[in-house]
Amino acid sequence: MNKNDQQFMAQKIRTQYMEKEATELDELRELDAKVKRPANVFAYIFGSISAIVMGAGMSLVMTDIGDMLSIPNTMVTGIVIGCVGMIMALVNYPIFKGILNSRKKKYSGRILELSEKIMKNN
Repeated sequence: MNKNDQQFMAQKIRTQYMEKEATELDELRELDAKVKRPANVFAYIFGSISAIVMGAGMSLVMTDIGDMLSIPNTMVTGIVIGCVGMIMALVNYPIFKGILNSRKKKYSGRILELSEKIMKNN
């Protein structure tokens, strides 16, 4: 390793231990994440649950699990449960957009103010 490589590596390691001062861009990124994170978390969790519900309904229709669980008329029960899962999956996106839009309204003023300030400085 030559001297320039050693200096580069030393500087790279050194920057990991230096205190980083918060900039306006960092604050803008945090606000953006604060807007999007709750909507994304909801969509992933609700979507996963709806897929599991729909899969449970399909399993009742296509296998003999219902007989083992002593569920009478598994075809109708499975179709109803599967349809509930499909409806949950269908409403997931509109709910996600609603949460996202309400969060955007809440934080839009500060985000626009910060972004304008950053663009003027550059």
